Amino acid sequence: MVVKKKTPKVEVVALDDVQLKSLTDSLSVEGDSSSSELARALKDSLSSSEPLEQIQLISKAGVLLERLREDECTIGPLLQACLSTLAFLFTKLPAKNPLKRAVASALGSVPDWLQEQTVGCLSESLSSCLSSASTDHCSHLTDSITSCLDGFKIGEKCVHRLLTQVLQFFQRTFSYYVEQNRALSGRHVAQAQLMQSCLAAVKASMLVVQRSQEPISTSVLSASDDSDLHQALSGLLGCYSCILTDEEFIQSVQSTAGMAVVLLIRSVIGSGDDVPVIVAGLLQCSVDAGSIAPQCLRQSCAGLYERRRPAAVALYLSHGALAMLSWRGKTLGPQDEKLLLLIPEVLLSLDTRVKESSTVMVVARVLTLWSGAALDCVQVDTCPPLLRSSLIGGSSLIARLHQHIYAHWEHPLDGVRHQTRSMFQNLLKLHQHCSDHTSDPTGDPYITQLTQDLLALEWHMKGKYGTLGCLVEHLGAEYLLRLDGGLPSRLLGLMGDQTMAPYASDLLEKLFVSHKAQLCARFMDGDAWIDGWHEVWVRPLLQVLCTARLDQTTYILDYFLPKLLRCNPSSLSHMVQALQEMPACTEGSAGSRGALGALMTCLRAARSQGVLKSVEEELFGGLVPLPLMRQALVHKHDQVRMDALGLVCESHRSTETLSRQEIELIRHFLPFNLNSQSPGARQQTVSLLKKLLCRVKDSAQLLQKKLDQHHNHKDQQVLDMYQEFLRWFCETLFQVFHPGASFSRCLMALHLLGLIAEHFTFNTGCGFALGDSVSFSHAQAVLCCLASNFLEVKQLACNLLQKLPPAAVRLQEPERLQSLLQVALDLSTSTKPFDSVTAAHLLNLLLHQPALQDALLRCIQKQHSPVQPPALIQSQTSESSSLEQNTLTVVRWLMVCLKEEVLKAEASLLQAAASYPLYGRVHCITAVLQQLNTGSLALLSEWRAVVSELIGLCYRMSDVVSPVVQSSSPEGLIPMDTESETSAGLQKILQEIQPRDTNDFFTSARELDPSESDCDSERKEPENTVHKPQSCNRGGGVDGEAYRVTAQMVLVCCWRTMKEVSMLLGHLCQSVPLCCPLTHADGRGVVTEDQVEGVGKYFREQLLQSRHRGAFELAYVGFVRLTEMLCRSGSATLQQLPAHWLKEVLEEVKSSDPSSKLCATRRSAGIPFYIQALLSSEPKSSSCGLLKMTMRSLTALAMPSNDADTESSSVPQVHALNILRALYRDTRLGENIVPFVSDGMQAAILGFTSPVWAVRNSSTLLFSTLITRIFGVKKGKDEHSKKNRMTGREFFTRFPDLYPFLLSQLQEAADSVNSDSGQVKLHPSLFLLLLVLGRLYPSPMDGSSSPLGLAPFMPLIIRCGRSAVYRTREMAARALVPFVLVTQVPSTIQTLLEELPQEPGPGLQQNHIHGTLLQVLSLLRSYLADTHRPQSGNEQDCDLSSGLFPHLWLATRQNPCLVTRGAFLDLLGCLCGCLPVPVSGSQLKKLREETLQILMASELVAPQGPDDMNLSGPGAAQYLQSLAHIAVSVCVESPHLWDCPESAGFQRDLLERLLRCPHYEVRLFALDQLLGRLQKTEEESQPHGQEPLPFDLSVSSLTSLALRETYPGCQAKVLQVLAVLPLSWLLPWRDGMTSLSCLEVLEHLLTLLETSTHSVELYCAALSLTSQLVLHLAESTPQQGLSEAAVVCLSRWGALVTQGCAEDQPAEVKLMSAEVLVKAVPTLLTAPALPLGITHTVALWKSLFTLLQDEDQDVRDGAADFTCYIPARLHNTGVSTGAVSPPVALEMGVGLLCQLFQMWGQVAAGMVSLIQWLLGDEQLDTRCEESLDLDEEFLFEKGDLNLWAEPLLWAQMLHRHLSALISVTHSPDVSITELDRLSAIAKSNALAAQRSMDALPALPQFSATIEYAKISLLKERTSLALNLLDTLRSS
Repeated sequence: MVVKKKTPKVEVVALDDVQLKSLTDSLSVEGDSSSSELARALKDSLSSSEPLEQIQLISKAGVLLERLREDECTIGPLLQACLSTLAFLFTKLPAKNPLKRAVASALGSVPDWLQEQTVGCLSESLSSCLSSASTDHCSHLTDSITSCLDGFKIGEKCVHRLLTQVLQFFQRTFSYYVEQNRALSGRHVAQAQLMQSCLAAVKASMLVVQRSQEPISTSVLSASDDSDLHQALSGLLGCYSCILTDEEFIQSVQSTAGMAVVLLIRSVIGSGDDVPVIVAGLLQCSVDAGSIAPQCLRQSCAGLYERRRPAAVALYLSHGALAMLSWRGKTLGPQDEKLLLLIPEVLLSLDTRVKESSTVMVVARVLTLWSGAALDCVQVDTCPPLLRSSLIGGSSLIARLHQHIYAHWEHPLDGVRHQTRSMFQNLLKLHQHCSDHTSDPTGDPYITQLTQDLLALEWHMKGKYGTLGCLVEHLGAEYLLRLDGGLPSRLLGLMGDQTMAPYASDLLEKLFVSHKAQLCARFMDGDAWIDGWHEVWVRPLLQVLCTARLDQTTYILDYFLPKLLRCNPSSLSHMVQALQEMPACTEGSAGSRGALGALMTCLRAARSQGVLKSVEEELFGGLVPLPLMRQALVHKHDQVRMDALGLVCESHRSTETLSRQEIELIRHFLPFNLNSQSPGARQQTVSLLKKLLCRVKDSAQLLQKKLDQHHNHKDQQVLDMYQEFLRWFCETLFQVFHPGASFSRCLMALHLLGLIAEHFTFNTGCGFALGDSVSFSHAQAVLCCLASNFLEVKQLACNLLQKLPPAAVRLQEPERLQSLLQVALDLSTSTKPFDSVTAAHLLNLLLHQPALQDALLRCIQKQHSPVQPPALIQSQTSESSSLEQNTLTVVRWLMVCLKEEVLKAEASLLQAAASYPLYGRVHCITAVLQQLNTGSLALLSEWRAVVSELIGLCYRMSDVVSPVVQSSSPEGLIPMDTESETSAGLQKILQEIQPRDTNDFFTSARELDPSESDCDSERKEPENTVHKPQSCNRGGGVDGEAYRVTAQMVLVCCWRTMKEVSMLLGHLCQSVPLCCPLTHADGRGVVTEDQVEGVGKYFREQLLQSRHRGAFELAYVGFVRLTEMLCRSGSATLQQLPAHWLKEVLEEVKSSDPSSKLCATRRSAGIPFYIQALLSSEPKSSSCGLLKMTMRSLTALAMPSNDADTESSSVPQVHALNILRALYRDTRLGENIVPFVSDGMQAAILGFTSPVWAVRNSSTLLFSTLITRIFGVKKGKDEHSKKNRMTGREFFTRFPDLYPFLLSQLQEAADSVNSDSGQVKLHPSLFLLLLVLGRLYPSPMDGSSSPLGLAPFMPLIIRCGRSAVYRTREMAARALVPFVLVTQVPSTIQTLLEELPQEPGPGLQQNHIHGTLLQVLSLLRSYLADTHRPQSGNEQDCDLSSGLFPHLWLATRQNPCLVTRGAFLDLLGCLCGCLPVPVSGSQLKKLREETLQILMASELVAPQGPDDMNLSGPGAAQYLQSLAHIAVSVCVESPHLWDCPESAGFQRDLLERLLRCPHYEVRLFALDQLLGRLQKTEEESQPHGQEPLPFDLSVSSLTSLALRETYPGCQAKVLQVLAVLPLSWLLPWRDGMTSLSCLEVLEHLLTLLETSTHSVELYCAALSLTSQLVLHLAESTPQQGLSEAAVVCLSRWGALVTQGCAEDQPAEVKLMSAEVLVKAVPTLLTAPALPLGITHTVALWKSLFTLLQDEDQDVRDGAADFTCYIPARLHNTGVSTGAVSPPVALEMGVGLLCQLFQMWGQVAAGMVSLIQWLLGDEQLDTRCEESLDLDEEFLFEKGDLNLWAEPLLWAQMLHRHLSALISVTHSPDVSITELDRLSAIAKSNALAAQRSMDALPALPQFSATIEYAKISLLKERTSLALNLLDTLRSS
């Protein structure tokens, strides 16, 4: 997007009368003709009031000046006056005014002989400005000085002449700014302006010094130290030093000051060797090095030499040195060289000292700047040897810089990561220049090692990608592909992860572009290279696109494909050819897009890149056939449909005309895709159709333009086609809004109609005249959308209604307007919260109607309200719009009603909750005000009165409801049950809160009789005498109407009223103009400062005292609006309020105790919200003084105090911990909070040592928040995946304070862990310490140096492994891994193993043994998983095995402890299983033999008695599982590794033994592993058909286990295993010695199914296997051969499947039912022989259709797969085969069923079934009167809604297909009795519907939405059924 540059505003020069007069007088004196003419031009310009005319006159004066000749003109008073006037104007005008440029140009054009005089005049004018003491004009003067140096010679001379005075001015200015900055603390806007001025001044002063080098050096050489200039320079230097050391200044100012210091030193000292020495002294803070500097300079910089100066000073000075000293293209002297090498040392020392992320960013930027300067220095011809040796790769400095890169390349700030990448690139170049391998970098051992190290890193590290990209540019892609050939596929595999995709795609792009360049260079001739390139880059891409899951490939389309096609457009034809050669139905695994989807993706990317052009005759150049496009547009997968739609809609040219084929495709796509449940798909559809509509609009405009020039029949045809298409498009969308339409369909239609309104408008008569096609019924349907429960639908409908033709909407009709207004007013007092939102939208719609005030008056009169209506506001003020007048009237009336209701609520809150909960009215007022543009109000006095009254009303409402929301437990306060015993106990609570209404109304749901308005007469009635509320009149309670009130209603009334009051007050403060002279000097303000401050106090009270989460969360939203407004307001008092309030609340927290009003439970309730709101109002760019102050106070409070912890002294600590937690969680504080993370972590860990539970609880919450803050939001299910971890180096670099803290805490904890005594001593914070340490891991890039000294942690963690607490030992084992470098793992394991005892003996410490074994196991697992371990053969591993032999007794019966036995077996399993090492002669073979012997002698395989059989005790289950793990490895996972005995069936027997084990854990584990292995084998052998298993399996043991197993988990697993095996292996079914028939097994499984509904897993497994047997039975026996028992079995199965499809079943059951039905399609549902009989078959079809309309997307998709199983004989031509979306599958299914009825000869029975479906099961509404009383007790009950199914569309679909069936079969043989029965049902339904409809109130769409929808649906269904029945009778 091109951003237009702002043109500066030309303004007239502003002069007061005195100045104007004196200037005019001076220009009126006598003089020669030339001077007089000049003076006249100047006088005219001064008196002109037109800015442009002034510029012309000044330019004219410039021309006249230029023409002045020395011989014709004298320098008299008049000429002098002219020059002085111009000089005066120059200094007076603001810098951005173009007039100033014109004056400068005029002054610059004076002839040479006048120059001295001009300089004098300008100097005099500038000097007088500089000498004025006023500080108000500092900024203006700074700008003037900058203008003098901006290409303006005279100005520059003038500055040189006044140099001392200018520098003195800057010195004064800086002193003022420093002082002022302290005074302004808390006023952020003012501070920000001050910082801008200060930055401009520093830059201007630098410019002056830079441009005045000559006068400065002259003065320095000649003058003494006490000359004025010298003093001015010294003073300026002092000011810069002051700014550098004052941390209240923002970074940009300090950074510029750092440059200014170096510039001044260079200017004063000259360019000798002294400058680098002095700068180096400043950097090191060494006074000795600075001793060569002059005395005055040392004094000025005294602050910079102080040891206590802030750490960042060195950073800014380094930046200054790099920016201000010259490094490019010159040979460095020895001192320069030393300085260059010192800078990175200084910067690296800051790594662990700076905490703010913004400072880290500056460090990274300056280091990159340094690497660039160093690169400049080594590129000269003679590079000094010291520099060369220091900067070559592998030198200590470069190694440290690399460590800096590795510590920061994962930094949360993008900028830091980007800088580390640039620095890495520069370091590579440095190495290249300094090394000897310049010609061939691939031969450089340093580079080779670096590349291999980086490639071997984990791929989740983002820093890896950028650095590899640099290496690609350095070495070429071929080198990397040689090292790792699988790089392309691996990177494509990473494209599924959104966080990694941009990085992976950038690296891929660098690789394939580089590879193409290298191949092209090698193959000089044409395209010989292309096949090799395609093989590497395109083949893996197509493979991933076809087979990977869709969500894995989304980002390939976004990030990768376009880049690939841009690099080589000709690859498209290769892709299309390859994909079309694949089998058409290549559906990859379930959930992938298949070849068709991949084809769409590639073509779409090509089309949007402009690679694929569309030819008029052929769609997409004939690349893709039309039927294939149609199929893709209704494909099952969202993304394939979106890609196909993108291919049709996206085009490189927005004016490309649409072809008829494209329009046909859209017509095919739209109806089936409007009801999409996925928000992503909806968004993409809308966005793509928007592109299409833009194309229609742009191309139509082009065609129209051509037609206007000369008529062309073809163009006219296209326009007619467009018109027809747009009308169809609108008509289709308007048809959507039927009662019961799904939310997603309405949303999509409203979005698309909104696009039509935006691009074409619904105008009538001209253009496409789409307004003509909008009927009243269309507009009425959109209006009904306002009653939707979905806010987004309401908003879109409201916007659309304002754009539809008024004639269609008919709001101008008085009756209609009045009835809608009445509904809105009624709904605003509804007790249903969503009704008030409907009311607000209706009001917003009606506000635009001019006749609204009259309608309101009629409504009020009709109500006979005793209240006086507000006076109508006639448009006597012409400038006030009708919208403003209407808004004011509506707000006034709502306030009148509200006042009445508040009065009643003050008398009885119960009555209010039942009949006029206040929140609806308030919500409407807020919504109405939001419509108004408050910046341009005309009726100011009226608004002031309204706002003032509104604020008072808000306070009154809050007083009424606050007792409930501020009670100590609002949710528990009001019992939801009505038992009198529980109620009796609540009296105490009620006494505590003393609500206004003194009745004991909390005891039960109560009846009120409003006719007895006296509160005391409210009496309790028995439950059963509840009167029904009449749903029509909810208003004032006339006609003795009774109400039902529940506790929920009272609570909802209270907290929602609080919410709405907060939102209204927030809106008033934020949007209504403030009465403040600075912001509205014209007195156009409405709300006063006092009112704003009052609202602030109100919010404070709510946030600090509300206990109900809903109430204080929404008070927070309102308060945030207020604080944002305070900062921006022009009022100084308001700006300082946040700081003042913050200090107050912190004091209150500090002094709080249990008696204080602050809520100490509920995580401190609203207090954290209050503080969050105040802090988030502080601008991020400021110095964040409030945040720093708050964090310091809170951390001090959160730390444990020295005095003994008691409940009372710990209250402030609990508050502090809770507030800190909220602040660390607040994303708006962003990186500004990071510097305080270390302190927070210390507080959380120390909080665990408190004896008070509340402190420990808050510490836990804080700790978990900090873990997320440091390590990021959990990015996967694996708690310990490296994605949520950090390298030790990065962690301690970012949080250096935690290093000594964690170490000392761990030391203390480790000392307490000693289990020798047998006593458990649990150190409270040990668990946390190990949790944090366990999140760190060693980075392979850390090399052999132990990063940041992690070594001291190791012995302590090892010692923690001795704890008597099992969990602690586990944690210690996990935490040890990061602290052992990968190269040291074998030796550490060896050391740990040596600690184990060699033989059993007395005094064995099993805890020690267990802890050690766990640590060995953790290290070993991490080592084996590490791609980085030294690949030097297997000697070390064998050393480990040799270290194990002496301790093997620990795994045998000699060791009495089962826990340690199990742990040792895990260790053996880890060593023997994972390493496929050649067996011959190695130690490993011997170890496997020993392990096998231990297994064979164990209790699992060779039990020696009943104790061994029923092994129990601690660790028994784990021990047996460890044995089972090894056994499974022997017999299932890797039998080839084990040297098993020769005896036949050894492995099979071992597996059987596992399956017979009495411990269910062992059976479950064995079955689980077996299932996994079978599934894996099945996937691998899929292409080749059934292959024998790679291991020995006894099927009979599984079949008998299936009948005998009792544990549900094992039962389910064994059935899952059997379902995976081929049926031929299972039948005949063996149970021990006996064999069962298929039918017997089936009966057993059906009984199991009927009784196993308690376990979903078991039910699904049994259903799957049963269905396989049923299908087998149906296939293997002919229809007539089925026995009676078989028929019973089949019908039992059918009933179970039907039951599994019900709406209320768990999703897993429905998914399994769908899978079963889909597989039954060819055998049972479409079989010509009807094996199940017509009734059961039709019931199964009905179940399938139910699943196709299920709310769960996966269930629908699963059921839609049936289309792939339809037998070929039934395929209609033109019906797409393959996977289609559920709506298309539903349409196809009903059509197919009608076809089947004809094939089966069952048309009559089929018709009856389908008409029954059409009538639906809803006989419900025959008792409609009762059903309409939605129980008031359940405010939010919306019934069991399926938000996706649309019964009306289903009914219409059935009607359509039945009509077609009747017309095809002509006279279906339906019996008259059936017809009569169906007619009777239909007529009774019609009657009931009509009765119910008549009973509804006016406009039932709004007042009784759900009931109206139900009745409308029933009416529609009945009429469709009656229509069919009539047709059948007549035929």
